[in-house]
Amino acid sequence: MRPLDADATYQLIEIDPRKPLLIVDVDEVLALFMYGFGRFVETRGYEMRVDRFALFQNIYRRGEADHIDTATGRTLFDDFFRFAEDIDPTPDAAHSLRKLAHAGVTVVILTNAPPHARELRARWLVKHGMDYPMIINEGPKGEAIAALAARTQGPVAFVDDLVGNLDSSARAAPEVLRFQLVADPRLRALAPTAPDRHRRIDQWPQLYDALAEALGVAAP
Repeated sequence: MRPLDADATYQLIEIDPRKPLLIVDVDEVLALFMYGFGRFVETRGYEMRVDRFALFQNIYRRGEADHIDTATGRTLFDDFFRFAEDIDPTPDAAHSLRKLAHAGVTVVILTNAPPHARELRARWLVKHGMDYPMIINEGPKGEAIAALAARTQGPVAFVDDLVGNLDSSARAAPEVLRFQLVADPRLRALAPTAPDRHRRIDQWPQLYDALAEALGVAAP
């Protein structure tokens, strides 16, 4: 796997213009990020209390009532992506992607992560059987999705857990089919959703069926 920066030439990713394309996020889609990040912050003397759809606002110093400040959270976040690979894959995600790829779908990973996370994230994907081209992105994903979608004449689908990224895709590439999946069961009821704009399916077996239909491939 060769990870690419978001501002790299998207032409470097091999996309067959005759095939359907699936663009898929990592954290809380392919990976159970909050569980892994929670284990990491515990090694630094903090604890994760998942009571809102947020990141740093769910982290507390042990025994304290107020969550940590943003600067402390960003330091922990950056350190996690430098040192930690202890993230469990989302159940059935790798198997579903493999079936779609075997059916002729081009799979591209589009993940928001710090630039220094490239090699760590690539190793994690290979380790868990998701060795697909990867783009490291920062900020809204619409521009990257539009650039990738322009490379194929086939149908294109995008999967993410965040409504903001799905909305960004809708603005930049309205022809791309959008699906929301929130992998962590603790976050599902807390996650903002917009079913009138983006289809919400939180289990990979059911999402696989929907993607196979949307992308026009036969589901085994």
